[in-house]
Amino acid sequence: MREFDKKLSSDTYLKDIFSLCREDLLGAYLCSNIGGKFTAGMITEVEAYVGSCDKACHAYLNKLTKRTATMFRCGGCAYVYFVYGMYNQFNVVQGPEGTANAVLVRSLQPLEGLEVMQQRRQTDKINNLTTGPGKLCQALGITAKEHNGINLDGNTLWISPKTDNFSIIEKTRIGIDYAEEYRDKLWRFYIKGNSFVSKY
Repeated sequence: MREFDKKLSSDTYLKDIFSLCREDLLGAYLCSNIGGKFTAGMITEVEAYVGSCDKACHAYLNKLTKRTATMFRCGGCAYVYFVYGMYNQFNVVQGPEGTANAVLVRSLQPLEGLEVMQQRRQTDKINNLTTGPGKLCQALGITAKEHNGINLDGNTLWISPKTDNFSIIEKTRIGIDYAEEYRDKLWRFYIKGNSFVSKY
């Protein structure tokens, strides 16, 4: 676990959202210590959501609601929400307080605590453990009820800096056909050649 002890600095989460995606989050390690069980995976795929203008964003036009309140906090906390009555989705809040931007983590390459992940996911297929936002939350034990708003500088959920550089692919985001012209934005980023990506 020692190699995952380092955490991204709080200033990192105040960077431009697209720089944060490409330079800091892809290849970094999302770690959880939940119920005394440590799990970690390398972030392989993310999507950016921009509150001020993005028709795919929950906080479109900076709309503050009970659901989106976490997005308006200072960058460096988790925005976790529950969808379809069964899936949790983990996002990293980005930008200064009031910005309402977030980065959805879509996929991980599982690295630590594989047996724990398999038990939580009830599967022995490594390539299916964390290749989707709902899957990775289940594997790492992340829930909206327990972890929405949690700071990512503690010892429950955190992100450790990447140790390598990668080639990055930019594509359209998934499942946002309702977002009109914003569905065509190349705001999904994933590591080229990595097999742990939700969709190529």
